Amino acid sequence: MRDQSLLGPWVRRFLLEYLVAERNLARNTQVSYRDTLTLLLPFVSNLATVPIERLAVHDVSADRVRAFLDHIEHERGCSVVTRNQRLSTIHSLARFVGMRS
Repeated sequence: MRDQSLLGPWVRRFLLEYLVAERNLARNTQVSYRDTLTLLLPFVSNLATVPIERLAVHDVSADRVRAFLDHIEHERGCSVVTRNQRLSTIHSLARFVGMRS
């Protein structure tokens, strides 16, 4: 039996099944979603002190997402628009997991 709480399989399904097969999003949108998760996962892994491959869904808490968004805006120097796009990606992933778990 697979561990449904691990985040990795959910991210894989989100990127491949949902964005490509179900939503048929433009390639640039898919890349933007992927890039957001590429930034988010190491950030959360560092805060949770858990290797990325062992991250669980519950490790991506609201406090950690807020910290990530602050990091994006202040330390990486991204605009508010970019910050909100990153948040939209996280919301989409959360809805995907919530609907299918």
